[in-house]
Amino acid sequence: MPKILIVDDAQFMRMRCGKLLEKYGYEVVEAENGRQAVERYRECRPDAVLMDITMPEMDGLEALREIRKMDPAARVAMLTALGQQGVVIEAIKAGAKDFIVKPFEQERVLESLRKLLS
Repeated sequence: MPKILIVDDAQFMRMRCGKLLEKYGYEVVEAENGRQAVERYRECRPDAVLMDITMPEMDGLEALREIRKMDPAARVAMLTALGQQGVVIEAIKAGAKDFIVKPFEQERVLESLRKLLS
C-alpha cells in the first residue's frame, strides 16, 4: 500500500484528501506546514507527497527544495490556489512533478497520484 504525505495548513483539506486516499487503499501521513513536512518525509519516506504551496513557518516551495536535497527522486505534487501560475512554474523548476488546483476534484488527485507513482 503506497504511503502518501499530505501537507496543508488547513486541517479540513488534510482530512478531505486523507479520507479520499484511504478509501482507495493509500496509507496517509499528515503534516501541517513545510517544516513538519521535511521532518515527516525524513521519518516516513513516503512514496509520494501532496503539498500546499502557501503555509506558515516554511512554505511548500522551501519544503520541496529541502525534501529534494534529502531525496532527489522525491515525487511531489503541489496543491495550489487559482492564480498562482508563477509559483507553479517555480515549483516545477524546483522539482515538483505535478500540480493540483484547489479546490480539487477527487479524480484529479487520484490521477496525479497514479502519475507520481508510475
